[in-house]
Amino acid sequence: MRVAIVGPAFPYKGGGAQHTTELAHRLAAAGHDVAVESWRAQYPKFLYPGQQTIDDPEGEPFPATRHALDWRRPDGWWRTGRSLRSADLVVFAVLSPVQVPSYLGILAGVGRGTRTVALCHNVLPHERKPYDRPLMRALLRRVDGVLVHSAEQAELARTLTSRPVRVAEMPAHLPVAPAGEIPPVGEVRRRLLFFGIVRPYKGLDVLLRALADGPADVGLTVAGEFWGGVDETQALIGDLGLTGRVDLRPGYVPAAEVPELFAAADALVLPYRSATASQNVWMAHEHGVPVIATRVGGFPDQVRDGVDGLLCEPGDAAGLAKAIERFYAPGEAERLRAGIERVDHGPRWDAYIDVLTGE
Repeated sequence: MRVAIVGPAFPYKGGGAQHTTELAHRLAAAGHDVAVESWRAQYPKFLYPGQQTIDDPEGEPFPATRHALDWRRPDGWWRTGRSLRSADLVVFAVLSPVQVPSYLGILAGVGRGTRTVALCHNVLPHERKPYDRPLMRALLRRVDGVLVHSAEQAELARTLTSRPVRVAEMPAHLPVAPAGEIPPVGEVRRRLLFFGIVRPYKGLDVLLRALADGPADVGLTVAGEFWGGVDETQALIGDLGLTGRVDLRPGYVPAAEVPELFAAADALVLPYRSATASQNVWMAHEHGVPVIATRVGGFPDQVRDGVDGLLCEPGDAAGLAKAIERFYAPGEAERLRAGIERVDHGPRWDAYIDVLTGE
């Protein structure tokens, strides 16, 4: 099958670009003829205040990748679509409604003779704007099918389109620790980690309040880009009396620096208010680190409560503080770390590709 994937790829950074690239590699390994249509300019900087591109690739770039798309050139969208008419399947990697105008332009060029699928990392953003729903409705009604990563997202997609909606678990695609055994259980460092881009739905403020109510000798490292700046977080840290316990490392974390961050932490904390699919649980476990997470999105399926991590309710600082206290009970951190098992994601990728390419 000739498959074209339209979406971000290196030098763009982050999970979306990594997923597009890994998907291309996996499809090619499964025997498909694959090409990636990516961007030289994805959208204006004011729509994404963080760092958009990186100098060093995270993983192996896919060789058959073009970077012709430009948000300033709608004529190029249509031309790209025309060039994809010979494909058997065109997959649109949807990370934000901001992509919809360009994807509709490409679809106009593709026409009706080629099967098209919207692969939605999020059907709608966690923090929504008035135009998000009409834009996504326009896209999902135009494609032949939709792929999402959870039953909850499938229900949401079906409120926007009558097209077929399929569900497949998102396999791991982020940079991970070198292959081999889970790192051995080491000393308890009394330090937690919050990792990744900081946005309101991810609940860093809840974690900081829980930290203030939890064991007084536990510290926290926050590593990632801050959506909208760091001032509000710094003020909250000061108000809660946590200045000496929280290490802020704002900015994108290159893949080469990830192992050191996880090696210095006892647990990764994911205090999300809402979630769809996340790679962070898999990443933590690959580095031998347990996870304290809320019961949202795919976390309850990825974290075995009391075995390789702990679960608590979203938006509940007191409940999260109790989970942290439980984690640091004598011998508990070591026991949870010993319970981590490395997951073979090969079968997950095989199932994912079967769902994506199936008629």
